[in-house]
Amino acid sequence: MLTIIKLLVSAGLIYTVNEIVITRSRPFLGSLIASLPLVSLITFVWIWFGMQGDPAARAEKLAAHSTGVFWFVLPSLPMFLVFPWLLRKGISFWPTLLLCCLLTMMLYAGMVVILKRFGIDM
Repeated sequence: MLTIIKLLVSAGLIYTVNEIVITRSRPFLGSLIASLPLVSLITFVWIWFGMQGDPAARAEKLAAHSTGVFWFVLPSLPMFLVFPWLLRKGISFWPTLLLCCLLTMMLYAGMVVILKRFGIDM
């Protein structure tokens, strides 16, 4: 039952953003909702209720997850500038999406290397 609730809430969030942007032509509002850390917050809840046992172990799992999300949000940010720039330069959707995914993957790898140099192991 919990799996069905997780799926419905998660899919509902994506559907809501899509409907606001496409149906209501409100890209700013859709962007605002999409930029909120709702996925992370929902994931926190799913992790908390999905783990059994020691509350301290659950807290540590959530703390580690939250820290990882923070470090991986940073290298994903350039994609949100490169994506519209490439589209406005006339590059079609699929190549733009592919290039942005490749860029983000390279930046993720770079972040892991940088974090290792500072003693942070991901």
